[in-house]
Amino acid sequence: MDSESLAAAGLLAALSRASGILAELRHPFVRSERFSYFFPPAGARTGATFILPDGREVRFEVSIAASGGAFQVAGTITAEGESLLDLPRRSLPGVSDALAVLDDYAGEVAAPAGRLIDRLLDEVV
Repeated sequence: MDSESLAAAGLLAALSRASGILAELRHPFVRSERFSYFFPPAGARTGATFILPDGREVRFEVSIAASGGAFQVAGTITAEGESLLDLPRRSLPGVSDALAVLDDYAGEVAAPAGRLIDRLLDEVV
């Protein structure tokens, strides 16, 4: 396998890991939906959206995109457009470094999920 094929395989594996981490997010009182999609020209985003009883959506997501000779990695948690966690967008020249950051960001986005959902549910009641 050539280096580009190995990089593509690594990217798919990293997206699968990130998707798996975020797909495991659950809350007993809140409905959730998982998502993964590609966006042009060369990016992918994966995560989970929770729909609170009052209709608000809370979105946990990570993304990676190739742009300008580098890989852009981001991680966010938003509630109805309001940022609850916005990890710094990282621009990395190498695919292996970008994939390591993507793995880290998936964990960082997933870690506070239970506490955030509980806090937002307390606001509903």
